[in-house]
Amino acid sequence: MISSTGSIIVPLSADFTTANIPDNHMYSILTASLPVTIIKRTLYMSADPGYDDHELYDLSNSMEFRLVCPVQRYKNTPPDRIKLIEFYESNVGQDIYSLRGISIEPLIWHIKSVFRKDPLPVSGYFKSCATVLLSVLLYQILVYYNCKTYRDNPMAIKYMLGT
Repeated sequence: MISSTGSIIVPLSADFTTANIPDNHMYSILTASLPVTIIKRTLYMSADPGYDDHELYDLSNSMEFRLVCPVQRYKNTPPDRIKLIEFYESNVGQDIYSLRGISIEPLIWHIKSVFRKDPLPVSGYFKSCATVLLSVLLYQILVYYNCKTYRDNPMAIKYMLGT
């Protein structure tokens, strides 16, 4: 899932895979599914250490934003990785990366909590996929509705659902 990090945290793109598919393999699919208007306004994309991949940095650069994730330093680290490490370790890099802790991680927990999806009430790939992605879609719709009706707290979705 990709989410916003502004005052309203909402899923921008989501997909579902089996556990044997690494998250970083979905990066290009999820970023490609973002609307052009969002891509143009995106300066940084923060991700967990599993996204430290040269191809993902190149893809991000081609989309004109910067991927920020923990970068592993090792003996004989090439200069291009040194630059990534220096940026990640800088105050700006740390500020950007820290947004994950107040955006995507709580968002995932909130969606699971609102729709009571932990553990999933179904089994099998297709049922699980449908359940999770429909929950994300409904969450997006409810946040949008709350914003359009000028509610004080657009994230007050549990109240709307009576849970």
